[in-house]
Amino acid sequence: MTRKDFLSNVSVLGAAALLSPAAFASVSTPQQPFTPLNRKIRVGLIGCGSVSGVYLPHLATCQYAEVVSLCDIKPERAEKAAKKISGATAYPHIDKMLAGVPFDLLINTTNMQEHGRLNKIAIAAGKNVWCEKPLATTYQDGVEILAMAKNKGVQIWGAPAVVNSPQFAFMAKQVNEGNLGKIAAAHGHYGHEGPNWSAFFYEKNGGSLPDLGVYNIATLTGLFGPAKSVVAMVNVITPSRKVNDKGTIPVVAEDNAQVLFDHGSGVLSHIQCGFNYFDPYGHQGTGQERPTISVYGSKGNMHMVGYDWKPSGVDMATHDNPSTKRFVEDPGTYVWQEGASVICEYLSTGKKPLINVEHSLHVLEIIEAANESQRTGKRIPLKSSFPWPIVS
Repeated sequence: MTRKDFLSNVSVLGAAALLSPAAFASVSTPQQPFTPLNRKIRVGLIGCGSVSGVYLPHLATCQYAEVVSLCDIKPERAEKAAKKISGATAYPHIDKMLAGVPFDLLINTTNMQEHGRLNKIAIAAGKNVWCEKPLATTYQDGVEILAMAKNKGVQIWGAPAVVNSPQFAFMAKQVNEGNLGKIAAAHGHYGHEGPNWSAFFYEKNGGSLPDLGVYNIATLTGLFGPAKSVVAMVNVITPSRKVNDKGTIPVVAEDNAQVLFDHGSGVLSHIQCGFNYFDPYGHQGTGQERPTISVYGSKGNMHMVGYDWKPSGVDMATHDNPSTKRFVEDPGTYVWQEGASVICEYLSTGKKPLINVEHSLHVLEIIEAANESQRTGKRIPLKSSFPWPIVS
């Protein structure tokens, strides 16, 4: 079967052909038809820490969004954020937030260990949810959250938004059209010296995979389709860290990971990530000129320049054009923090986003499988899938 035929079959059969029956039943319950609201989407954001400081300015420029409520367990942070947004109300607890000013979409930018619990509370209250990565602590928890959302008639999406970049679209087009020949292998990497502002990155259910590796996993599965199985090694390089909120703490979650994926049809890919990578471009990625995503095929290769959440071009060479040339240097309007704004546009107008929750769940299952592979020393089969190709 050619790649073109395979893509055609996947687009017809969708997730049903790739999911096990049990997983398909739990994840793919039919969603009720969505009717756009045809107005600004009222937004409530919970978690007024560092990530919200990037989300909120972007939402302020979004014609489809109106931030009406802000919440944080440290009330002063919500109050400080609310002072910068006309008409926004601050709340110290999610229960008070849900009982307060009505809103349509909850944006969850809390500590990753809290994502699943808070998403369930919001969905039970009938709210749509955009969640920073990861969607939940475990894959099974994520499946239950999605089933709960469908039963309540609301929707949920999860970061990252890497499939939105024009660089991703260009690379997907080259792969899907067979311009690189038979795809053999791909590699992604992302790392820095580790955050120091909060302990949760290093505590149970934290780690570099759900914080950093999640980007590369979403990109590579987005390009080549769902992974069928995973082999991984993860460990802790730095056994203790000094962080702003708790002082010196033991590192429990992995801070160094290497994960190998089998996508089927012969395609193998690999990612590495960690909190022990010296990189002069660091956490911000500004000025990064090295490729961080590389793809190799029988008739060509291509390399995404810059981190996949902040790309600045794609270098490509093929048999027909062997001199490497840079494409798609303009990111357009794409920025990593745009996910919630894109969802507001969808809820308002009905313009369907490229981001889908099944993809987020698949990434979550991969992260869980990577840790299981380390524990058992085994190759771990995967059962989840998502609608693919994302960009046809």
